[in-house]
Amino acid sequence: MKIIITGGAGFIGSHIAERYTKLSRNFEIIILDNLSTGRLENIESFKDKVTFVKCDLSKKGKWKSYFKKASYVFHIASLADIVPSIEKPEDYFESNVTSTLNVLEACRKYKCKKIIYAASSSCYGIPKKYPTNEKELVKPMYPYALTKYLGENLIMHWNKVYNIPAVSLRLFNVYGTRSRTNSTYGAVMGVFFAQKLSNKPLTIVGSGNQKRDFIYISDVVDAFILASKKNISGEIINIGSGKPRTIKELANLICSNKKSNLPKRPGEPDCTWANIYKANKLLGWKPKVKLEIGVNHLIKNICYWKNAPVWNRRSIKKATKSWFKHLK
Repeated sequence: MKIIITGGAGFIGSHIAERYTKLSRNFEIIILDNLSTGRLENIESFKDKVTFVKCDLSKKGKWKSYFKKASYVFHIASLADIVPSIEKPEDYFESNVTSTLNVLEACRKYKCKKIIYAASSSCYGIPKKYPTNEKELVKPMYPYALTKYLGENLIMHWNKVYNIPAVSLRLFNVYGTRSRTNSTYGAVMGVFFAQKLSNKPLTIVGSGNQKRDFIYISDVVDAFILASKKNISGEIINIGSGKPRTIKELANLICSNKKSNLPKRPGEPDCTWANIYKANKLLGWKPKVKLEIGVNHLIKNICYWKNAPVWNRRSIKKATKSWFKHLK
């Protein structure tokens, strides 16, 4: 059985690839990645069990031939983060929309059995209802959220018109090892762990009472594999813990040292909270890893963040200047 993972050298994609290398059944695993955010180090421990292809999915190329006789396609590849999407929306459109179109056309040409798409809960913007279910009004607040939602629309449209089996998983706040550590101010876990390693204050946005639905990477991988195996198609499904926690709680779990509060940022919800009833009903899925257990595992592997940028009040203010300018 052939498995294709776009963005397979990135955070989520590499964990999906690694899981397949450990399953009892033999799989041919193809990783397609341009390494714009992915890292070869993420697949180093199992590189002999996968085929890595460096390619740009937004451009037509020989990479499409790998879809021949493919069973499952996990389309994880995308550009993430808010600020860069505001500053370079065209890059995000090419990465998150054009690439999705090209992947779908490859699936259509070679009649792949199913595509599973990594969508984003950021499409909900600032929801009116909590916990938020899949019928909530979509209100993207910035280009990253919009382009991920446009990609999801393509997935569902190709499912309807061309009968390509597809499932879209709207991911909430995924965390774990191999998460992005680039120079763009982004995911709170990476920011906090880099600050902890350098014995710097943890920079908490706003009061810290805002809640986030943190979901551990192994639970997310479970959801992707179940979505591929279950006899369902044309479904959009939330994947989160269903139990949001405050940023203050997270900061206290990571480090008891001094904290530094920053101004609240526009366009961010006070709470993300996934209604996961549909995931449980259709996939038979439920999260297993509590935040305390997940954070403790990351603390034991904290050296992963040793090369991550260490943010402070000044650098964060500079990095988020576009954020406050355009999302006010």
